[in-house]
Amino acid sequence: MKFLSLLIPAALASALTALPLPAAEPEYDLVIRNGRIVDGTGNPWFHGDLAITGDKIAALGTVPEGKAKRTIDAKGLVVAPGFIDIHSHSDDLLLEDGHAQSKVRQGVTTEVLGEGRSAAPAKGQLPARKLTARGKDLTWTTLGGYFDTVDRAGVSVNVASYVGMDNVWECVMGKSHARPTPKQLDEMKALLDEAMKDGSFGMSTLLMMPPGSLATTDELVELCKVVKKHGGIFSSHIRSEGLDVFASVKQVIEVGERAGVPVDIIHLKIADEKLWGKMKDVIELIDAARKRGVNVQANVYPYTRGNNNLSSIIPPWAHEGGLTKFLERLKDPKDRVRLKKDISEGVPGWYNHYTAVGGDWSRMLVSGRGAYEGLTMDRVIAAKTKGQPPAPDPLDVLFDVLIEQGGSVPTVFAHHDEKDMNLAMQQPWCSIGSDGAAYATEGALKRGNPHPRNFGTFPRVLGLYVRDRGVLKLEDAVRKMTSLNAAKIGLADRGTLRAGAFADVTVFDPDTVIDKSTYTAPFAYNDGIEFVIVNGQVVLDRGKHTDAMPGRALRKVNPK
Repeated sequence: MKFLSLLIPAALASALTALPLPAAEPEYDLVIRNGRIVDGTGNPWFHGDLAITGDKIAALGTVPEGKAKRTIDAKGLVVAPGFIDIHSHSDDLLLEDGHAQSKVRQGVTTEVLGEGRSAAPAKGQLPARKLTARGKDLTWTTLGGYFDTVDRAGVSVNVASYVGMDNVWECVMGKSHARPTPKQLDEMKALLDEAMKDGSFGMSTLLMMPPGSLATTDELVELCKVVKKHGGIFSSHIRSEGLDVFASVKQVIEVGERAGVPVDIIHLKIADEKLWGKMKDVIELIDAARKRGVNVQANVYPYTRGNNNLSSIIPPWAHEGGLTKFLERLKDPKDRVRLKKDISEGVPGWYNHYTAVGGDWSRMLVSGRGAYEGLTMDRVIAAKTKGQPPAPDPLDVLFDVLIEQGGSVPTVFAHHDEKDMNLAMQQPWCSIGSDGAAYATEGALKRGNPHPRNFGTFPRVLGLYVRDRGVLKLEDAVRKMTSLNAAKIGLADRGTLRAGAFADVTVFDPDTVIDKSTYTAPFAYNDGIEFVIVNGQVVLDRGKHTDAMPGRALRKVNPK
């Protein structure tokens, strides 16, 4: 070194010393600092930082200063895993507009699709799916094809899906109510197997209405054996949420026990005023099954009104043969006599929405597009019968409205009880799902009069049931929205904040977070959701959508 210093003139040596060293490359893409970390496990919160590199969480705890391309100061805010909506109906809306506005603004980073129906399969007697969206004609026949379509289109949230049993059934049976032959059941199992290989997380059912209501317990068990082979789950809207709720819960428990698959009961409720207050008995059924080793769980949405259709008031036999036959029966005077009797008195094994609300038309709010949007059915009936002495039977008005509207009138039914819902929500095995879809407050996706759960489910839990009423603790509420849902479907590397997990993160203000959507004015985003990050990219920035679409179709990895 002394030899070198002799060769370099003093002035030059001084200049070299003064040259700035190259700046070190930032170690992280994003660091969220000073937040209250609620990691999704149910553990107590702690103050700390979270660092993201690429699409993964790189560090959690204390992160040195000056090592990030961007820093977010989360002082006073909660930093949580992105919410996983275990029960969503956004299949087509995500293709129409991938921004998923009403979900992202709730803090949702992953949507789990499928109930009775799913985006696929659509083959055989069920026509291929076709949709014009974002200026393109889209078509697919398999669940794998749907996932590929989602990835090509671009979405702001991750997308997972069950395979709907209705799809599988109708691909083989069409609109017939005939019993499937052994060969036809094998065809259904082959379709189900294909969907599971495509990445479905399980089979979902709507057992309340055809074709789901046509399936016997034995047939459900046979189908779920295919699901078990692929390590999937059985997610079920049970056969009846009303007077037969206990038998219906027992049925899906039996299916899970015999097939050896986990069960998740979709939006657990008691939806008939005659049984309000009996949720503790339903819980005892589930707890007893769990004690003997059956993995049965449930989810709820934080509202006491459910969304269905006026067509659900019509008994199952009238739906056989599809829409054309359905409308013919509504018009036939002889069939109307039978329909009125069945609606008024009930049919064994059928969940009757009309009697569930005590025959009270004021507890039915039309939510779909059309002439009656936003009106309760008592107002519709009054308007339709004005100046017609003697007043027609309200059930005749129901039939006429369904005929006029092409057989479908989406409707919100006020049919379950707050105390029952709260009790279900508090159970350790009960998670949160919206049963909603990704609408928007402007543009093409502002349509109809949708249920407020489409906009407000997750902030409502955090604001009303955690902060204001203390029904849940913050850490447990977040667990029910994140890791519990991830664990149910076997979604790896999401649902908790930890190094190495995918960087799906929601940052919210626990003091202001609340839903704003109502039954009569549903198109309103929430307060308090500040940042939403999906696969490491900021999608919601200080409450504003960034137009980023980093979401992915998530395919279940099948066991070897």
